[in-house]
Amino acid sequence: MTESTTAQPIARGLKNVVVDKTTLSLIDGEAGRLVYRGYDIHDLAEQSTFEEVTYLLWYGHLPTTPQLEQFMAALGDARTIPDDIIQIIRLVGAAHPMDVLRTSVSALAAFDPDVDDMSTEANLRKAVRLTAQVPAIVAAHHRIRSGDEPVAPDPNLSLAANFLYMLHGQRPDPQAARAIDVDLILHVEHGSNASSFAARVTASTLADMHAAIVSAIGTLKGPRHGGAAEAVMHLAQEIGEPENAKAFIARKREQGEKINGFGHRVYRVEDPRARHMRDRARELGDKLGQPKWFRILTAIHEAMAPLAGRGVNVNVDFYAGAVYYLLGIPEDIFVPMFAIGRIPGWAAQVMEQWQDNTLIRPLLEYEGPDNLEYVPIDQRI
Repeated sequence: MTESTTAQPIARGLKNVVVDKTTLSLIDGEAGRLVYRGYDIHDLAEQSTFEEVTYLLWYGHLPTTPQLEQFMAALGDARTIPDDIIQIIRLVGAAHPMDVLRTSVSALAAFDPDVDDMSTEANLRKAVRLTAQVPAIVAAHHRIRSGDEPVAPDPNLSLAANFLYMLHGQRPDPQAARAIDVDLILHVEHGSNASSFAARVTASTLADMHAAIVSAIGTLKGPRHGGAAEAVMHLAQEIGEPENAKAFIARKREQGEKINGFGHRVYRVEDPRARHMRDRARELGDKLGQPKWFRILTAIHEAMAPLAGRGVNVNVDFYAGAVYYLLGIPEDIFVPMFAIGRIPGWAAQVMEQWQDNTLIRPLLEYEGPDNLEYVPIDQRI
């Protein structure tokens, strides 16, 4: 049977195509609103925790105190990485952190007792393990490539604080841990973005959750999706001083170069998540005696202000890179930081896909030649 595509309009990149319904998040690009399960992102970023928001996404409601305590205990107990995964990290340690993460998550499937169990209970257990182990993988890889031994996780710390502890080998102060906690909240879920859609496509084939998460990680690696925070810090370092920003940005724009950290596929106004990372970047810069980076970013923001009326506004990644940099997180771990925050959102997307699954299979309109005559190889010129 030939698929008919001639009557269908082409939507390149699936732009503005609604592929399904969701209860996970609401994104209003015109008003600059982001809502998780009915809760405004500003309320969650200011009052909640990453663990609480993860529970909200997976269970559909905010936890009670006993529920949250039990949930955090489960996450804390799941942080230890199998020794064989540590050996894999050592073997591929020279690779980019995203490649190490992708390989390690794929290998984790071989050690997960629930890998082929598609029940809701098993999927939640897998989601807990992936959420707990991904930050441990990122931290262990950095320690190993730096010539240090991985740090054993502390189940009594929050996920954000434990990540910084495993990365640096010392317990972070509360302000640093809270900055990462907020960052993870802001990144946890964002509709049908490229990586979440990739996860759902894989899930729609009824592949296992690890396979879907690996698809998402591979998609996130691309600079059109996950690389803005790293690029923004490169830009700030290249500018060097706040007073250089205006002329520098003007030259970039005259040459038609993209300014990373501005513009978004959905938001036509400022990304609602940006203000929270802006606040953290300013506070950490002042506390650590490095206010220059925030001043440079502010100068860049001011230089780009004329484009705001055309929908080119600051996004969440613009200030996130400065927060990571100030906390001693290497620049090639900026994208893995995005992945750490998004794991619960990807898992939620996968589980939602399976609630009423249909194979995701769009069409392509053929525009190549037709009715060519096959020529045997000995007769070809």
